[in-house]
Amino acid sequence: VLMRKYSAEGVAEELERHRATLAHLAPLMVQELVAEQRAHPRDHTALRLVQYASGPMPLEPLRRALKTYGPIFMQVYGMTETGLGTILHPHDHRPDGTPAEQQRLQSAGQPSLHFAIRIVGEDGRDLPAGEMGEILIGGPCLMQGYWRQDRVSARTIRDGWMHTGDIGSLDGEGFLTIRDRKKDIIISGGENIFPRDVEEALYRHEDVAEAAVIGVPDERWGEAVKAVVVLRSGATMDEAGLIAFCRQHIASYKKPKSIDFVAELPRLPNKKIDKKKLREPFWAGRARNVN
Repeated sequence: VLMRKYSAEGVAEELERHRATLAHLAPLMVQELVAEQRAHPRDHTALRLVQYASGPMPLEPLRRALKTYGPIFMQVYGMTETGLGTILHPHDHRPDGTPAEQQRLQSAGQPSLHFAIRIVGEDGRDLPAGEMGEILIGGPCLMQGYWRQDRVSARTIRDGWMHTGDIGSLDGEGFLTIRDRKKDIIISGGENIFPRDVEEALYRHEDVAEAAVIGVPDERWGEAVKAVVVLRSGATMDEAGLIAFCRQHIASYKKPKSIDFVAELPRLPNKKIDKKKLREPFWAGRARNVN
């Protein structure tokens, strides 16, 4: 079923009308579908699998999705350049399981069939389980290269491995946790801060509908953590209160130094948050986008 234009209401209607059994959605679309289903329930009993991809889903919205639809969610991590990479299967979605099983809800799963994942340091050497580094993907679907960009291709694919530019770690059982894009890391006072850690803390607040965290210039610390937040309809929240809430869930140096409340976040055509557009006004006029 192809839709000419996306809307959560439209997806909900088409799922019911066609008795669809499988849906492939971006994380934002899953969140909006869940909200729509809770507000206006429809018959989606034929739905047996919802595959989400193109970005991680925050833990709390994922819990709401599982509560609404049951254990039918599967996450896929990969790139256009690689096809697949990892899968977090439905049986791995256990919000009421052991602490280790709950932690896996924040992972992107294990390598899919015929694929392999490596985590390497700056020197290109493999890192042990638990340590963070760049994610490399190897498998049968790697691209041959970028069209007429031989130098970029040579930097990106080396010895049969795709250098993704994503930062993550593997646990002892091969579950991949993605921490961020390499370029999204915020370095404040010499400390590496991963925006997703801060975003997860923000999503713990029941009044936060959407959140994006970026680094902005700071004369003292080099970069400072800024959050851009969309509140749920009818909710009110002040900056100091939300910063204090974050401090309860993450280390103090990671908490936002400032928060902007907006009606909506800018998005790319694939519905990912356009963090480049969020950063632009803060870094305009500078020779580089790091401090």
